[in-house]
Amino acid sequence: MTTYIIITFCVLILIAYIFDLTAARTKIPTVILLLLTGFIVQQITFHVGIYIPDMSELLSVLGTIGLILIVLEGSMELELDRSKKQVVIKSFLMALLPMIVLGSILALIIFMATGATFKEALTNVLPLCVISSAIAIPSAQALSKTNREFVTYETSLSDIVGVVLFNFIALNEVFGWATFGFFFLYIFLTLLISFAGIIGLSVLLHKINHHVKFIPIIMLVVLLYAITKELHLPGLIFIMLFGIFLGNLDHLHKIRWVQVFHVESLKKEFVRFRELTIETAFLIRTLFFLLFGFMIQTEELLNLNTLPWAIGITTGIYVVRYAFMQLFKVKENTILYIAPRGLITVLLFMSIAPTDAIPLINKSLIIQIIILTALVMMTGIMKAGKNKHAEAKPHEAETILLASNNSSEQ
Repeated sequence: MTTYIIITFCVLILIAYIFDLTAARTKIPTVILLLLTGFIVQQITFHVGIYIPDMSELLSVLGTIGLILIVLEGSMELELDRSKKQVVIKSFLMALLPMIVLGSILALIIFMATGATFKEALTNVLPLCVISSAIAIPSAQALSKTNREFVTYETSLSDIVGVVLFNFIALNEVFGWATFGFFFLYIFLTLLISFAGIIGLSVLLHKINHHVKFIPIIMLVVLLYAITKELHLPGLIFIMLFGIFLGNLDHLHKIRWVQVFHVESLKKEFVRFRELTIETAFLIRTLFFLLFGFMIQTEELLNLNTLPWAIGITTGIYVVRYAFMQLFKVKENTILYIAPRGLITVLLFMSIAPTDAIPLINKSLIIQIIILTALVMMTGIMKAGKNKHAEAKPHEAETILLASNNSSEQ
């Protein structure tokens, strides 16, 4: 049995790698293929009669580690440059304001439809308002560098803002001046911890001469996130700042305390650390979506009671997104479609306390919205690819005609 498990595990990871390699050509989001693969494996094990224990806790662990690595990976690609100021501000507003507006509208609808309190409704709908960087960032690879940067900023910030808002709403019973005061105090404490953590981890990255050094550092990053989470602090801020620091050593080398790390030496270590982070993030993300697909039940996927709600909420996501794209003059139409729900949505949904849970916001609804938003993204990316191909043809024809004229003149 052990040999069969090893073979299955290796084959699934290799299949996921093929999905990743071909995603740019097929335009099919990897998440859909992974969920489908996991679901097929579940059906096979069921018909063969293989018993698989409940792995909900493992899913939560994989999701948390995956989120940390994905935000770290994405933030290492972000450049700190004055020319990026407008992109950062615009992406932050696109991450924050649609989430607040969509969350408020959905919470009001759920409040009126179910009779739950507005706080309970808002806690339940916030996971549906967060864009999944785990799906969006890999899917944006076909875009131009500028648009890819915008997607990376927006989705990473969406994850961070979503977690912060969710914890703020879910963990507080009363909202007053004291509540907001403690909230900003927590943000300040997180920034202090982030600064200390960045210095400490950078020293380790530079000083450790042992042949094993990157895995312990990644484990320390995960440990710091877990500690901040237990203290109800927004630990993703630390993850993002650490990634931005490592990814911008060229811009930060003039700062006095940064010079202590011997930037040139640290940059060499950063390249290796980044490569390991990317590969580890791929593995964890793959395992998460395969396991999530494995845990999907047919009746959850085809639940006709939640399907109208899923379609309505998905429509609302893109209507609100379109409105804010017009407001902030985001001209790239493909970005409209890149608003998938995924890993972070599942994690936040699983974090809802049983006392706050609303039956309407259930696993079926979450699964359907994840699949619908992934299909919309796939359609948008395919459409963009066809448009670029169509625009390229007249240009090619013009080039050929010009070459022909030059030849006849000669």
